[in-house]
Amino acid sequence: MSKPKIFVAGIGPGSPADITPAVIEAVRQSDVIIGYKYYFQFVEPYLGPGTECIDTGMKKERERAVQTFEQAEAGHTVCMISSGDAGIYGMAPLIMEMSLERGSDVEIEVLPGISAFQKAASLLGAPVGHDFCVISLSDLMTPWETIDRRIRAAAESDFVTAVYNPRSSQRFWQLYRLQEIFLQYRAASTPVGYVRQAGRDGQAVTLTTLGELDPEQIDMFTVIIIGNSQSYVSGGRFITPRGYYRDSDDIAESSKPGQEIMIESFKTIMGEIHNKDLEMGHLWALLHAIHTTADFEMQDILKVDEGAVETLYQAFAEGRIDTIITDVTMAAAGIRKGALQRLGVQVKCYLSDPRTADLAAENGITRTQAGIRLAVEEHPGALYVFGNAPTALMELCNLTRRGAAHPAGIIAAPVGFVHVRESKHMAKALRDVPKLIIDGRKGGSNLAATLVNAILCYDDAACLKPGRDV
Repeated sequence: MSKPKIFVAGIGPGSPADITPAVIEAVRQSDVIIGYKYYFQFVEPYLGPGTECIDTGMKKERERAVQTFEQAEAGHTVCMISSGDAGIYGMAPLIMEMSLERGSDVEIEVLPGISAFQKAASLLGAPVGHDFCVISLSDLMTPWETIDRRIRAAAESDFVTAVYNPRSSQRFWQLYRLQEIFLQYRAASTPVGYVRQAGRDGQAVTLTTLGELDPEQIDMFTVIIIGNSQSYVSGGRFITPRGYYRDSDDIAESSKPGQEIMIESFKTIMGEIHNKDLEMGHLWALLHAIHTTADFEMQDILKVDEGAVETLYQAFAEGRIDTIITDVTMAAAGIRKGALQRLGVQVKCYLSDPRTADLAAENGITRTQAGIRLAVEEHPGALYVFGNAPTALMELCNLTRRGAAHPAGIIAAPVGFVHVRESKHMAKALRDVPKLIIDGRKGGSNLAATLVNAILCYDDAACLKPGRDV
């Protein structure tokens, strides 16, 4: 006679296609199947002749475990089945503990199954591509205070988070609380997906955001997955890149040291900024500005016209802008050459042009003003970038008001104490021109250049992957 044995088997979320071959074989070998009767339908095709199925009813976990041991100790091979994975909010821990309690020598084998959150993830795309955790909102056996702490820890630690038992008729407020906590640490735009009846009849898949998640649409048959700060949705697929800001191991291996440092810096900045709900273009520019200056005041003084970054990037990508004009050579030097080559863009600064000195002397203006006058004659529709000279910015504003210039966009970041604020106020009045402005006295050529770089690599913003052209 063979030694009594208990299989603790997860049969997956409910689809016959999601039952593993190991579980099917265990069912075939077993004399007795124990579980909730609803699940018998999924294993019925694999039952051997005379196999007994014992239904223990809902919420009878301990009684189910006792019957399992009684059948096994009577000499039967028993397979206890449950949905999903028996080791994840399943029967496996109870069977192990009861074995110790009874001093039983019955052999126990746990067979993993596809869990509900894994099935839900596969239907949503690839949301669990990096570190994740799973939290149950059921407080039947865990004090709510403990669950509350776990929610906060998951949100603060930037885990992709799957949520089980999110809501019932009696437990209606817990999901609202989870959403409230997560919004303290994640942007409202964070992708969220939820799947009802994953792998079963009536399956429904929904993509939304953390801010727009409606707990009233959720029930006990739903699994929720909340993305981390790098998660995004593209083509209807919810994706969390493997490795922060990376698409693949090949990219990780080919990343340059400078890019790796930039990646780590952006991670730090994202964790410390107080407003993560900015428009993506504004957020992308802000991350670059803070990375360059280590000045978190940029959150308050970087002013970005709605859609400016996106509009300017699209114009570069489509070849409608092919020239960038800078007020000084230092600003030109900071614009990444790889990005310029990739987009077929030239950068010009007229400060050292021989004509500039003569024009300045003839008209009693600064050389940077003269340089802008020359630039407007040759490239009236360029992107104009100012990181040093307020008089040059004022010149462009005056020329634009007179219809002599038609800049595709303006980056206004002159620095200093004389005419600096006034020049930026003049730029703000050009309402039809997309602008990025560093308000007040602060600015600089390095800051102006990094804002240009943010625009030129905006196609990396969706997955927050900076430094491609470093």
